[in-house]
Amino acid sequence: MFLSRPTFPGLIPALLMLSLLAGCSSGDALDRIQSRGELRVISRNAPTTFYTDGSGPTGFEFALAGLLAEDLGVELRMEPAFTLQGIFERLQRGETDLAAAGLGLTAEREATYPHSVAYYQQVPRVVYRAGKPKPRKAADLVGKRVVVLAQSSHAESLRALQQDGVPELDWQEIEGTDSMELLDLIDTGEADVAIIDSNELSVQQVLYPQIRVAFAWGEEQDFVWFFPPGVDNTRLLERVNTLLGQLETDGLLAELRDQHFGEGRSVARTGAYTFSRNMRDTLPKYQDLIQQVAAEYQLEWQLLAAIAYQESHWDPLATSPTGVRGMMMLTHPTAAEVGVTDRLDPEQSLRGGARYLKNVKRRLPKGIKSPERTWFALAAYNIGLGHLEDARILTERLGGNPNVWADVKRHLPLLQKSKHYEKARYGYARGGEAALYVENIRHYTEVLEWQHITDNKPLPPLVIDDYLPQAASNLELPAL
Repeated sequence: MFLSRPTFPGLIPALLMLSLLAGCSSGDALDRIQSRGELRVISRNAPTTFYTDGSGPTGFEFALAGLLAEDLGVELRMEPAFTLQGIFERLQRGETDLAAAGLGLTAEREATYPHSVAYYQQVPRVVYRAGKPKPRKAADLVGKRVVVLAQSSHAESLRALQQDGVPELDWQEIEGTDSMELLDLIDTGEADVAIIDSNELSVQQVLYPQIRVAFAWGEEQDFVWFFPPGVDNTRLLERVNTLLGQLETDGLLAELRDQHFGEGRSVARTGAYTFSRNMRDTLPKYQDLIQQVAAEYQLEWQLLAAIAYQESHWDPLATSPTGVRGMMMLTHPTAAEVGVTDRLDPEQSLRGGARYLKNVKRRLPKGIKSPERTWFALAAYNIGLGHLEDARILTERLGGNPNVWADVKRHLPLLQKSKHYEKARYGYARGGEAALYVENIRHYTEVLEWQHITDNKPLPPLVIDDYLPQAASNLELPAL
């Protein structure tokens, strides 16, 4: 019997392609990156790592990966993952050059993935809700509803503890990349305790004033970048480790950590005394200019002055760690969009900020009416129109009115919670800060309006005894 050989027309090209891909995966990682002119990085879409706000992409890991891309002379292409498992799957498949995602170094991970030197250390925390029994040691977690992120280093440590003397320990692993979901479960009473990283707690605890730290979980943990296995990462790792060491020596790494995790990163409520002092000492230098620009753009000058104060405290030379500058703290793209060539020129900065605000206000949906249209425009000025629209959609989905500022303001902070921002078109946003930003400006505007009224109100009439002759003042006047 003659058996014919089966034919597969696409087999040879497919095998050739697999061979080429295998050759690429085993080649020098640094050569591949520089040949394509692009550094591909996977990260978490979370406030401590990588997200987009009104100024564009930002986050601690985004800033750090950007410095590496600059050092390598290539563009940065950072993509988000929404589960920790997804990050490591991308690494396993060789679909990314590295994972920069606030990941702790564990024995399991170290055995599988090449990694950088540590660029950050922190001690995980066990947290609970005030008013509930406070656990004081690991054994106290037995019988509690414990939650951790799935595939996290904390899940690994719980498994190790369970196998090493506490077999009755139990916990639930939550899919996701943002510990805010864990804090939400504690805050609503659906869980008793959670284990989260201290840097994430410092960023997110402001949204959960009832959350308390019970005790430290284990020892200090190293944060590292992970690289795909089965790839020649030798030269790339040398460049990465050299860069991280230099950044640490120069103090730039500490500055980045403070900028993104420190106490000063959140929008702060400026004290009444500080604002009053600035009104007295600084505002008079720029009030005429502010009034002139406000008139040009048909804005209340007090509103423009309040925005400038919120942005820079009326400092025309102000510069933020992220590169926004000037009295209105304009980004490079925004300055170019509104025709500003010198962001440190107060006149140009004020005109640019006023023009941008008017442009944003004009682009809002027609259903948003004045005066609330101004508050919506301010929120978009802070976090961008895309994130504002996400908040409006979320507000409507949860039964609120997307055209009413009070409703949208209440839902803006939800863009910081993974169960909401993962479904939003534009992802994570500092919605709570945007809401506070608007409310601060409204407060400053009202104070300036009140001060203006006070300064310009008519003088009270003189006391009659001050100008009538003594004889006249003694006259008995007829009743009216």
